[in-house]
Amino acid sequence: MPRLADLAVPLDLAPMEAKLADAMPTDPGWWFEPKWDGFRCLAFRAGDEVELRAKSGKPLGRYFPDMLAALKALPVDRFVLDGELTIAVDGRLSFDALQMRLHPAESRVRKLAAETPAALVLFDCLLDAKGRSLLEDPLSRRRAALEALFARFKHAEAIQLSPGTDDPKEAQAWLAQSGSDLDGVVAKRLDGPYASGERAMLKLKRLRTADCVVGGFRYVHDSRLVGSMLLGLYDADGKLDHVGFTSTITDAERPALTCKLEALAGGTGFTGDAPGGPSRWSTERSTEWTPLKPELVVEVRYDHVTGDRFRHGTKFLRWRPDKAPRQCTLAQLRAEAAPEQVIAAVR
Repeated sequence: MPRLADLAVPLDLAPMEAKLADAMPTDPGWWFEPKWDGFRCLAFRAGDEVELRAKSGKPLGRYFPDMLAALKALPVDRFVLDGELTIAVDGRLSFDALQMRLHPAESRVRKLAAETPAALVLFDCLLDAKGRSLLEDPLSRRRAALEALFARFKHAEAIQLSPGTDDPKEAQAWLAQSGSDLDGVVAKRLDGPYASGERAMLKLKRLRTADCVVGGFRYVHDSRLVGSMLLGLYDADGKLDHVGFTSTITDAERPALTCKLEALAGGTGFTGDAPGGPSRWSTERSTEWTPLKPELVVEVRYDHVTGDRFRHGTKFLRWRPDKAPRQCTLAQLRAEAAPEQVIAAVR
């Protein structure tokens, strides 16, 4: 019976990583894949032993018992795969649902696993059918091995094969759809080995802009100068929802900006979802903010949206005195292509 400790690829292998690029490569020899909005992980199986490892190297299996069961049920008893754990809620990938799995109570994790099962989107194969390591093999050979292995899985519902293409135009079309379920596009050299722990891939993200209302602000820690502006957009009911923040403020700008914002303090702030609302992820710091009269509009640049919120901090671009606050709605963050649409497009 094969054992995980005997696999040709070690359990503590660091995944190959990506560095941010400004432009899509167009010279021959590149392979492109969608960058999925999930948890990166390596999946190991040897006989009855199955393991999931996060990018950090920590085991993920206790938080995804449904995926361990799905991998153990596959009709192949030895593999090492690189992929992305995802959870779809109402047909859209939900990063919040993934985060909710990182819960200390096993009963809670199993309840969530039953309600919102995870899927594993595969994009690399690190072990061949004979148990030989593929780490030094070119991506072209690893992709062929992945497709052959996936065919043996016989369309397991929880296991998906990520689309891929060598056509930069098709990759550009994926990039144009990114921002919701897709976190961008990844480019890899077809002749490249699996460079463990190295930033040997390129990641491309679509940067977009939105006009937002400044519904509040936070001070710099242990200071009376503004540290970040809290951004809001109006929902269909006319309530101002907190959607993120921008903190790209220089030290030289802070005094004048602090005066500008404090002059509007004491307003209604966010009338819908507000910063520091009920959440197991909230901290004491996250509740410390000053509400403002909803009069200021800013244009910000962002790269990714999840659950009607900016995933990361945004970049302040300019003030928009020409824009009425009520014109700043959640419609700006409309959802793009669902994952099944992208996968189906290349089948």
